[in-house]
Amino acid sequence: MPSESPKSRGDIKQLGARIDADPELRRAWVLRAEQRGLAVESGVPGKKLVRMVLDRADQAQVRTNPIARDEAFTCVQCGRDVPLGGKRPRDHCPWCLHSRHVDVVPGDRAATCGGLLVPLRLEPGSGSLDILYRCASCGAAARNRVLDDLAVPDDPAAVRALSAG
Repeated sequence: MPSESPKSRGDIKQLGARIDADPELRRAWVLRAEQRGLAVESGVPGKKLVRMVLDRADQAQVRTNPIARDEAFTCVQCGRDVPLGGKRPRDHCPWCLHSRHVDVVPGDRAATCGGLLVPLRLEPGSGSLDILYRCASCGAAARNRVLDDLAVPDDPAAVRALSAG
């Protein structure tokens, strides 16, 4: 039985390539899959075989990189209509700085909570200021970039009030 247990997606990809090139290694991984009660189709790529054995096939389909989604919305806190961001996706109200808990990874809209994200404080981000949030429903923490370079920038008075905190 193979003793290798890859940790990262890159490790899985490399091991999969070796499995595709080495019939002995492929037999060992197919045996490992069969011992776990998995049916292995002939010709399954090595990378997929590794994910099956490690039970990571579903995990491999989960998006972990941000998606830029720019959508207009009505703020759940102050009720104002929030326009599109334009240069950058708008993910919070520019007037009251509140947001909504809709993402697990920015832009994925995979969070089922939907609660109000309450702005807590500002922190330096990567080349910008970030607003730190706490979800009023589930308690999750989140962060969004202060948007000061859009047609409708974040209200400087609201940002200053948050930084004074």
